[in-house]
Amino acid sequence: MTVDTTPLRWWPAPAKLNLFLHITGRREDGYHLLQTVFQLLDYGDRLAFSLRDDAAIHRATDLTGVPAAQDLVVRAARLLQEAGGVEAGVNIHVDKRLPMGGGLGGGSSNAATTLVALDQLWNTRLGVEALAELGMQLGADVPVFVRGHSAWAEGVGEQLQPLDLPRRWYLVLIPPVTVSTAAIFSDSHLRRDCPPITIRDFLAAPESPQWGNVCEAPVRARYPEVAAALDALDPLAPARLTGTGACVFAAFESEAAANAVWQQLAGNWQGFVAQGVNESPLNTVLSTRF
Repeated sequence: MTVDTTPLRWWPAPAKLNLFLHITGRREDGYHLLQTVFQLLDYGDRLAFSLRDDAAIHRATDLTGVPAAQDLVVRAARLLQEAGGVEAGVNIHVDKRLPMGGGLGGGSSNAATTLVALDQLWNTRLGVEALAELGMQLGADVPVFVRGHSAWAEGVGEQLQPLDLPRRWYLVLIPPVTVSTAAIFSDSHLRRDCPPITIRDFLAAPESPQWGNVCEAPVRARYPEVAAALDALDPLAPARLTGTGACVFAAFESEAAANAVWQQLAGNWQGFVAQGVNESPLNTVLSTRF
Protein backbone atom coordinates (compact mmCIF):
# COMPACT_ATOMS: atom_id res chain seq x y z
CA MET A 1 0.00 0.00 0.00
CA THR A 2 1.30 3.44 -0.98
CA VAL A 3 0.20 6.64 0.73
CA ASP A 4 0.45 10.10 -0.83
CA THR A 5 3.41 11.73 0.95
CA THR A 6 3.04 15.25 -0.45
CA PRO A 7 2.58 17.99 2.18
CA LEU A 8 -0.94 18.26 3.54
CA ARG A 9 -3.20 20.80 1.89
CA TRP A 10 -6.00 22.00 4.10
CA TRP A 11 -9.56 22.47 2.87
CA PRO A 12 -11.95 24.74 4.80
CA ALA A 13 -15.17 23.42 6.32
CA PRO A 14 -16.97 26.64 7.30
CA ALA A 15 -19.48 27.07 10.09
CA LYS A 16 -23.04 28.27 9.53
CA LEU A 17 -25.57 30.21 11.56
CA ASN A 18 -29.33 29.92 11.29
CA LEU A 19 -30.41 33.56 11.23
CA PHE A 20 -33.90 32.34 12.07
CA LEU A 21 -35.62 28.96 12.26
CA HIS A 22 -39.34 28.37 11.88
CA ILE A 23 -41.19 25.05 11.70
CA THR A 24 -44.26 25.27 9.48
CA GLY A 25 -45.48 21.67 9.72
CA ARG A 26 -44.54 18.03 9.75
CA ARG A 27 -44.47 15.38 7.05
CA GLU A 28 -46.12 12.00 7.41
CA ASP A 29 -42.69 10.42 7.89
CA GLY A 30 -42.09 12.64 10.92
CA TYR A 31 -39.62 15.06 9.35
CA HIS A 32 -40.23 18.70 10.20
CA LEU A 33 -40.88 21.28 7.47
CA LEU A 34 -38.63 24.26 8.02
CA GLN A 35 -37.95 27.76 6.90
CA THR A 36 -34.52 29.13 7.71
CA VAL A 37 -31.62 31.19 6.42
CA PHE A 38 -28.14 29.69 6.43
CA GLN A 39 -25.43 32.29 6.92
CA LEU A 40 -21.96 30.91 6.16
CA LEU A 41 -18.98 32.14 8.19
CA ASP A 42 -15.31 32.60 7.40
CA TYR A 43 -14.46 30.39 10.40
CA GLY A 44 -14.69 26.64 10.82
CA ASP A 45 -12.87 23.32 10.75
CA ARG A 46 -10.19 22.24 8.28
CA LEU A 47 -9.64 18.90 6.55
CA ALA A 48 -6.73 17.41 4.65
CA PHE A 49 -6.61 14.26 2.51
CA SER A 50 -3.76 11.83 1.83
CA LEU A 51 -4.61 9.51 -1.05
CA ARG A 52 -3.98 5.77 -0.80
CA ASP A 53 -3.66 3.18 -3.56
CA ASP A 54 -5.73 0.66 -1.61
CA ALA A 55 -9.46 1.11 -0.96
CA ALA A 56 -9.22 1.89 2.78
CA ILE A 57 -10.98 4.94 4.18
CA HIS A 58 -9.10 5.95 7.32
CA ARG A 59 -9.65 8.89 9.66
CA ALA A 60 -6.15 9.85 10.71
CA THR A 61 -7.30 12.12 13.55
CA ASP A 62 -8.67 10.84 16.84
CA LEU A 63 -11.84 12.71 17.83
CA THR A 64 -13.08 12.05 21.36
CA GLY A 65 -16.59 10.66 21.43
CA VAL A 66 -16.85 10.12 17.67
CA PRO A 67 -16.05 6.58 16.50
CA ALA A 68 -14.46 6.71 13.07
CA ALA A 69 -17.05 4.39 11.51
CA GLN A 70 -19.84 6.79 12.53
CA ASP A 71 -18.04 9.98 11.55
CA LEU A 72 -19.71 11.81 8.67
CA VAL A 73 -16.36 12.36 6.94
CA VAL A 74 -15.77 8.61 6.74
CA ARG A 75 -19.34 7.95 5.65
CA ALA A 76 -19.11 10.70 3.03
CA ALA A 77 -15.89 9.28 1.60
CA ARG A 78 -17.37 5.79 1.40
CA LEU A 79 -20.52 7.12 -0.23
CA LEU A 80 -18.54 8.94 -2.92
CA GLN A 81 -16.19 5.99 -3.36
CA GLU A 82 -19.16 3.76 -4.13
CA ALA A 83 -21.02 6.28 -6.28
CA GLY A 84 -17.93 7.07 -8.34
CA GLY A 85 -16.61 3.52 -8.63
CA VAL A 86 -13.35 4.61 -7.01
CA GLU A 87 -10.72 1.97 -6.24
CA ALA A 88 -8.40 4.29 -4.30
CA GLY A 89 -8.69 5.13 -0.61
CA VAL A 90 -7.83 8.09 1.58
CA ASN A 91 -6.52 9.15 4.98
CA ILE A 92 -8.64 12.01 6.32
CA HIS A 93 -7.09 14.55 8.69
CA VAL A 94 -9.44 16.79 10.71
CA ASP A 95 -8.46 20.04 12.41
CA LYS A 96 -11.52 20.41 14.66
CA ARG A 97 -12.39 23.88 15.94
CA LEU A 98 -16.20 23.81 15.93
CA PRO A 99 -17.99 22.22 18.89
CA MET A 100 -20.09 19.11 18.41
CA GLY A 101 -23.78 19.62 19.09
CA GLY A 102 -23.36 23.37 18.80
CA GLY A 103 -25.71 24.16 15.93
CA LEU A 104 -22.86 25.45 13.76
CA GLY A 105 -23.06 22.61 11.23
CA GLY A 106 -19.56 21.29 11.86
CA GLY A 107 -20.26 17.65 11.07
CA SER A 108 -22.33 18.50 8.00
CA SER A 109 -19.72 20.96 6.74
CA ASN A 110 -16.96 18.40 7.22
CA ALA A 111 -18.97 15.87 5.23
CA ALA A 112 -19.55 18.39 2.45
CA THR A 113 -15.87 19.34 2.28
CA THR A 114 -15.00 15.64 2.09
CA LEU A 115 -17.38 15.14 -0.85
CA VAL A 116 -16.20 18.26 -2.69
CA ALA A 117 -12.49 17.70 -2.12
CA LEU A 118 -12.48 14.00 -2.96
CA ASP A 119 -14.60 14.64 -6.05
CA GLN A 120 -11.56 16.56 -7.28
CA LEU A 121 -8.77 14.47 -5.79
CA TRP A 122 -10.26 11.15 -6.91
CA ASN A 123 -11.19 12.72 -10.24
CA THR A 124 -14.78 11.47 -10.01
CA ARG A 125 -16.01 14.93 -11.09
CA LEU A 126 -19.65 14.18 -10.29
CA GLY A 127 -20.44 17.87 -9.95
CA VAL A 128 -22.37 19.96 -7.44
CA GLU A 129 -25.85 18.58 -8.10
CA ALA A 130 -24.83 14.95 -7.69
CA LEU A 131 -22.72 15.73 -4.64
CA ALA A 132 -25.62 17.60 -3.03
CA GLU A 133 -27.86 14.57 -3.59
CA LEU A 134 -25.26 12.34 -1.96
CA GLY A 135 -25.00 14.83 0.89
CA MET A 136 -28.74 14.59 1.59
CA GLN A 137 -28.17 10.94 2.47
CA LEU A 138 -25.87 12.11 5.26
CA GLY A 139 -27.92 14.99 6.65
CA ALA A 140 -30.29 17.78 5.65
CA ASP A 141 -27.65 20.49 6.25
CA VAL A 142 -24.98 18.95 4.03
CA PRO A 143 -26.27 20.29 0.66
CA VAL A 144 -25.95 23.96 1.64
CA PHE A 145 -22.26 23.41 2.36
CA VAL A 146 -21.80 21.48 -0.89
CA ARG A 147 -23.44 24.27 -2.88
CA GLY A 148 -21.26 26.79 -1.07
CA HIS A 149 -23.48 29.83 -0.74
CA SER A 150 -25.51 31.38 2.05
CA ALA A 151 -29.09 30.44 1.35
CA TRP A 152 -32.78 30.49 2.12
CA ALA A 153 -33.92 26.94 2.93
CA GLU A 154 -37.30 25.22 3.02
CA GLY A 155 -38.64 21.67 3.06
CA VAL A 156 -36.50 19.68 5.45
CA GLY A 157 -33.65 22.03 4.61
CA GLU A 158 -32.89 20.69 1.14
CA GLN A 159 -34.80 23.29 -0.92
CA LEU A 160 -32.18 26.00 -1.25
CA GLN A 161 -32.12 29.41 -2.86
CA PRO A 162 -28.85 31.35 -2.71
CA LEU A 163 -29.03 34.68 -0.88
CA ASP A 164 -26.70 37.64 -0.89
CA LEU A 165 -26.99 38.78 2.70
CA PRO A 166 -25.89 42.11 4.22
CA ARG A 167 -22.28 42.10 5.39
CA ARG A 168 -22.23 41.42 9.12
CA TRP A 169 -19.80 40.29 11.79
CA TYR A 170 -20.94 37.76 14.36
CA LEU A 171 -20.00 37.03 17.94
CA VAL A 172 -20.64 33.37 18.73
CA LEU A 173 -20.70 32.04 22.30
CA ILE A 174 -20.10 28.33 22.92
CA PRO A 175 -21.83 27.07 26.07
CA PRO A 176 -20.17 24.04 27.71
CA VAL A 177 -22.87 21.59 26.68
CA THR A 178 -23.85 19.41 23.72
CA VAL A 179 -27.48 19.71 22.63
CA SER A 180 -29.33 16.67 21.29
CA THR A 181 -31.08 17.67 18.06
CA ALA A 182 -33.31 14.60 18.26
CA ALA A 183 -34.44 15.53 21.78
CA ILE A 184 -35.33 19.09 20.76
CA PHE A 185 -37.21 18.06 17.63
CA SER A 186 -39.22 15.55 19.66
CA ASP A 187 -39.99 17.99 22.48
CA SER A 188 -43.74 18.32 23.02
CA HIS A 189 -43.37 22.08 23.60
CA LEU A 190 -41.65 22.74 20.27
CA ARG A 191 -43.75 25.04 18.10
CA ARG A 192 -44.58 23.41 14.76
CA ASP A 193 -47.23 25.75 13.30
CA CYS A 194 -45.38 28.89 12.24
CA PRO A 195 -47.11 30.71 9.37
CA PRO A 196 -44.92 30.54 6.25
CA ILE A 197 -43.09 33.70 5.26
CA THR A 198 -41.44 34.70 1.99
CA ILE A 199 -37.88 35.59 1.14
CA ARG A 200 -39.10 39.11 0.48
CA ASP A 201 -40.54 39.26 4.01
CA PHE A 202 -37.20 38.28 5.47
CA LEU A 203 -35.02 40.52 3.31
CA ALA A 204 -37.19 43.53 4.08
CA ALA A 205 -36.08 43.30 7.73
CA PRO A 206 -33.49 40.51 8.12
CA GLU A 207 -32.73 41.29 11.76
CA SER A 208 -36.32 41.78 12.91
CA PRO A 209 -37.09 40.07 16.25
CA GLN A 210 -40.15 38.47 14.65
CA TRP A 211 -37.84 36.06 12.83
CA GLY A 212 -37.02 33.94 15.85
CA ASN A 213 -35.87 30.39 16.48
CA VAL A 214 -38.63 28.05 17.65
CA CYS A 215 -36.02 25.79 19.23
CA GLU A 216 -34.96 28.43 21.72
CA ALA A 217 -37.76 27.82 24.26
CA PRO A 218 -37.25 24.04 24.60
CA VAL A 219 -33.46 24.43 24.56
CA ARG A 220 -33.66 27.04 27.33
CA ALA A 221 -35.81 24.71 29.40
CA ARG A 222 -33.54 21.67 28.95
CA TYR A 223 -30.11 23.31 28.99
CA PRO A 224 -29.49 26.01 31.61
CA GLU A 225 -26.00 26.60 30.18
CA VAL A 226 -27.57 27.80 26.91
CA ALA A 227 -30.07 29.96 28.79
CA ALA A 228 -27.16 31.54 30.66
CA ALA A 229 -25.33 32.31 27.41
CA LEU A 230 -28.41 33.94 25.90
CA ASP A 231 -28.95 35.97 29.05
CA ALA A 232 -25.30 37.07 29.13
CA LEU A 233 -25.22 38.22 25.49
CA ASP A 234 -28.69 39.69 25.08
CA PRO A 235 -28.20 42.85 27.21
CA LEU A 236 -25.22 43.76 24.99
CA ALA A 237 -26.68 42.81 21.58
CA PRO A 238 -29.80 40.91 20.45
CA ALA A 239 -28.94 37.24 21.06
CA ARG A 240 -30.23 34.27 19.10
CA LEU A 241 -29.82 30.51 19.11
CA THR A 242 -28.43 28.85 15.98
CA GLY A 243 -30.09 25.63 14.86
CA THR A 244 -31.02 23.52 17.86
CA GLY A 245 -28.04 25.00 19.74
CA ALA A 246 -26.03 25.02 21.87
CA CYS A 247 -24.26 28.06 20.37
CA VAL A 248 -25.77 31.53 20.51
CA PHE A 249 -24.83 34.59 18.48
CA ALA A 250 -25.35 38.28 17.85
CA ALA A 251 -24.84 40.31 14.67
CA PHE A 252 -22.79 43.50 14.34
CA GLU A 253 -22.07 45.94 11.52
CA SER A 254 -18.31 45.93 12.15
CA GLU A 255 -15.57 43.68 13.45
CA ALA A 256 -14.66 46.32 16.01
CA ALA A 257 -18.18 46.35 17.45
CA ALA A 258 -18.25 42.55 17.68
CA ASN A 259 -14.85 42.45 19.37
CA ALA A 260 -15.85 45.16 21.84
CA VAL A 261 -18.72 43.01 23.10
CA TRP A 262 -16.56 39.88 23.02
CA GLN A 263 -14.03 41.58 25.30
CA GLN A 264 -16.76 42.03 27.89
CA LEU A 265 -17.66 38.33 27.81
CA ALA A 266 -14.42 36.52 27.03
CA GLY A 267 -13.47 36.04 30.65
CA ASN A 268 -16.50 33.85 31.29
CA TRP A 269 -17.25 32.22 27.94
CA GLN A 270 -15.69 30.32 25.07
CA GLY A 271 -16.45 31.77 21.66
CA PHE A 272 -15.18 33.58 18.58
CA VAL A 273 -15.81 36.48 16.24
CA ALA A 274 -16.27 35.72 12.54
CA GLN A 275 -17.44 37.44 9.40
CA GLY A 276 -20.53 36.32 7.55
CA VAL A 277 -19.79 35.44 3.92
CA ASN A 278 -22.10 34.81 1.01
CA GLU A 279 -19.61 32.62 -0.84
CA SER A 280 -18.07 29.66 0.99
CA PRO A 281 -14.31 29.69 1.62
CA LEU A 282 -14.38 26.20 0.10
CA ASN A 283 -15.38 27.69 -3.26
CA THR A 284 -12.37 29.99 -3.10
CA VAL A 285 -10.06 27.02 -2.65
CA LEU A 286 -11.67 25.23 -5.59
CA SER A 287 -11.33 28.25 -7.87
CA THR A 288 -7.64 28.73 -7.07
CA ARG A 289 -6.54 25.10 -6.87
CA PHE A 290 -8.29 23.48 -9.82
